[in-house]
Amino acid sequence: MQYDPALLAAVTGTFLLAGTVKGVIGLGLPTVTLGLMTLLLDLPSAMALLVAPSLATNIWQASAGGNARAILKRIWPFLATATVTIWIGAQALSRVDLSYLSALLGLLLVAYAVSGLAGFRLSLSPERARWSGPLFGTVNGILTGMTGSFMVPGVLYLQALGLTRDMLVQGMGMLFLLSTAALALSLGQSGLVSAELGMVSALGLVPAILGMVLGQKIRSRLSETLFQKVFFLGVLALGLYIVARAVLN
Repeated sequence: MQYDPALLAAVTGTFLLAGTVKGVIGLGLPTVTLGLMTLLLDLPSAMALLVAPSLATNIWQASAGGNARAILKRIWPFLATATVTIWIGAQALSRVDLSYLSALLGLLLVAYAVSGLAGFRLSLSPERARWSGPLFGTVNGILTGMTGSFMVPGVLYLQALGLTRDMLVQGMGMLFLLSTAALALSLGQSGLVSAELGMVSALGLVPAILGMVLGQKIRSRLSETLFQKVFFLGVLALGLYIVARAVLN
């Protein structure tokens, strides 16, 4: 696959935007990256481009906050199943028509956006959270392996635990970090990560980190409620477009 200057510029702009979104609300880098890059590339290539910037930004997010021990004590069964089941979903990348998986990605983005716009929040008691954690983790892992999206239903589960804001952001960072590492391993074992894709992914590191710094500055000046509404509307539009394109092609 040849990458021309226009595509490299698109990758740079995408990761700058995705990093900015992540800096403001603590998530969204995979969502924005996959939503935009699948307009130009096939799904496995878009997933491979995600690896380096996602790893770097999520190491940062997962290590900040000082609550790692308390978070791991509460959610380690969820994190463990969300990580080890990714390889199951990743097997579909070489066995299922990619248009179906692209449509699934679009549907996940639509579902995530609609739930965000509707203000939908699960609420789980500590007892229910314990037994349902591995179930949520398994579903999240399989869907991550198939589509590269870490959001559904993992983020909904973490929000349902009633964590403080800082713990929630750090917990999401842990989920995204482990998921990215497992996804990279699965893609590599399937031969879906080439040296060229790896280099382009590495080039996305700088704009993603710059975007994250910018987003953190914006967070202190912008209404987070307004930003989230615009973000979810954008995700909804991208998801609908991806579904329509997959169905019509």
